[in-house]
Amino acid sequence: MSSTSRSHLRLLPFRGAEGKRAHLVTDGTETFLSRLADDLETQQIETATVVRDLAHSVIADQVEPSPDELRLVVRGLCEAVTDLLTIAESRGLRVPAYENADDTTSSDAGIEEGKGE
Repeated sequence: MSSTSRSHLRLLPFRGAEGKRAHLVTDGTETFLSRLADDLETQQIETATVVRDLAHSVIADQVEPSPDELRLVVRGLCEAVTDLLTIAESRGLRVPAYENADDTTSSDAGIEEGKGE
């Protein structure tokens, strides 16, 4: 990275040593590690979808789920939500700020007061 290039900090979708958050510093270009992080995020989102579907089937089933089954589903949902929140935070940090970030009037959002859909 040259001294004139702008560095980008990316929160990675996994923890580093000792459970600490892991970050990637780049110049904004695609790298092996950024592609690996993208692939892992995709897998985590797909896993969350599978866990959600499993949870739906457990609670929709006519048979009362056992405490162990419920515990397993809740554990999976907690892990999936944690992964999804990390992905959302990482992606949110990479979204550039609005040019007029100081002006927070409702007209900036394109919403007229009192009008619903």
